[in-house]
Amino acid sequence: MGGIVLVVRLALRDLRRRRTEAALLLLAILAATTTLTLGLVLRDAASDPYQSTRAATNGPDVVANVGQADDLAELGKLATASGVTEHSGPYPVIAGKLEASGRTSDVQAMGRDAAIAAVDQPEVTQGSWVSDGGVVLEAAFADSLDVGVSDSVTLGGRSFKVVGVAVTAAMPPYPGASCIVSAGCINGAIPEDRDLPAGLLHNPGLAWLTQADVRSLASDQGSLSYVMNLKLADPDEAQAFVDRTGGAMPMQTWESILADATDLARDSQILLLIGAWLLGLLAVASLSVLVGGRMADQTRRIGLLKAVGGTPGLVAAVLLAEYLLVAVVAATAGLTIGALTAPLLTESSAGLVGSAGTASLTWSTIGLVTAVALGVAVVATAVPALRAARSSTVSALADAARPPHRTGWLISLSTRLPVPLLLALRVAARRPRRVVLGVVSIAVTVSGLYVLLVLNAFLGDQPGTGAYTEAQVAVLRHVLLVWTVILLSLAAVNAIVITWATVLDNRHASALARALGATPQEVTAALATAQVLPALLGAVLGVFPGGFLLFAAINTITSGDSDKASLPAPWQLIALVLATVLVVAALTSVPAHLGGRRPVTATL
Repeated sequence: MGGIVLVVRLALRDLRRRRTEAALLLLAILAATTTLTLGLVLRDAASDPYQSTRAATNGPDVVANVGQADDLAELGKLATASGVTEHSGPYPVIAGKLEASGRTSDVQAMGRDAAIAAVDQPEVTQGSWVSDGGVVLEAAFADSLDVGVSDSVTLGGRSFKVVGVAVTAAMPPYPGASCIVSAGCINGAIPEDRDLPAGLLHNPGLAWLTQADVRSLASDQGSLSYVMNLKLADPDEAQAFVDRTGGAMPMQTWESILADATDLARDSQILLLIGAWLLGLLAVASLSVLVGGRMADQTRRIGLLKAVGGTPGLVAAVLLAEYLLVAVVAATAGLTIGALTAPLLTESSAGLVGSAGTASLTWSTIGLVTAVALGVAVVATAVPALRAARSSTVSALADAARPPHRTGWLISLSTRLPVPLLLALRVAARRPRRVVLGVVSIAVTVSGLYVLLVLNAFLGDQPGTGAYTEAQVAVLRHVLLVWTVILLSLAAVNAIVITWATVLDNRHASALARALGATPQEVTAALATAQVLPALLGAVLGVFPGGFLLFAAINTITSGDSDKASLPAPWQLIALVLATVLVVAALTSVPAHLGGRRPVTATL
């Protein structure tokens, strides 16, 4: 017990002494844990409006429909099936065209009673419920058409007055409405080179009229379909009920309606989870560099710990404990921030009641986020900590400069280069692992930016195609913005951290180079160039194959069609590579400048 207390006290003291580095550690892990939490809880937060609508409308557990009057007897049997406690309907439904505000849209017109239904009584948000000659529009559909109460619409060649706007839990909001007519429906965008089969509805909306008005619109009874809403004793058994009684009859459970109603949140969730894993890779790279830099700066302290009796195990435990403590704090903060901000990244559809609420954190979510935070810390710190713990006490106390690895071809090449490039190559050669981490960090960042360019262009084409509404596109753009800001912020921190770690690790070599005649400007240029060259390689690899492979992986995960997305133009990719190099050069110039002007005498 005393050993654990000692380890924690030493770790906390070291964190207090180096608060800036501790803050950078916290930021690196926090970015990954927050994004991961958002991805895990976003859909739960988005389900709140549907649950509120379901409660307000006494939503059905199962919705069944048939396409012909001959099947009404089979539909009626469901009302007395085992497990059914209440029902409403069957209600007649007809497919048609609705004209409003100069636009024409496919519609499913359902006949309802003026009396309150026991199951699925749509909640009127504006106006009143159905009456003869009046139509009530589903709220998201009305919002899309920019139609309100007292406006006139044309349905089946007849004029109707909009008497109300309502929401329902028996069907996902427009444009994802379920199909309950025999003609058939298709949702989403339609390629320009394809024609819809005759009679098939495209992105149909939902309207309610009186049963008499719906029947008057039908040319014959065969054009009517029928729908029934069922309430079960146990809503969780909805799918089992469908499997037991459905047969060839189309049925939809409340769980499947919920899934369709939160489809936008699913897309946002996928984007955030992909971003979370990218940020996790960046966090590993960032921590690895920070750990390496801190080990170089704490060599003498490690020697002192061992000199006063600290075992290699104690030294390794102290070094690991620092980062594990930061990881625990980052996981806690990431879980809290993610749960609180998830509602901001979901669009409360006009077709549902209420808004997204704060998501509840399950033990599985807490465990996964914490495990990722601790895993990032352990992966990044285990090897450097063990290497430092096994170092010689005498060499650690001496804190001598690290002897360079001499490579014949590199020496031959660098001797023919200007002094800044000569020093830059030798700086990079001293820490090849750090160079690899720098390349990977930039490659991951550029791969993410490549995908963001593709997705941004894709979303720009969506309004008006039916796949997403303008409001939904705005929500997805907000998700992409969050991903972009966090990705770029962490990448910028990585670039600065790598440069500063390089400055610390090369303080003796830089001082010696200046003692032998190199100017401060040449040393500064060398330190900055040592970061710019890996950044150039990382940017190129991030575009291809990194960005291409990441986009292919996203298509595989989402079962997407890559033909619907436009890949970035060559000039965009060239601009991305050049911008990356310029930004890295700007970010590394300050720490390189500070490192190049350290007093030679004090350093040596």
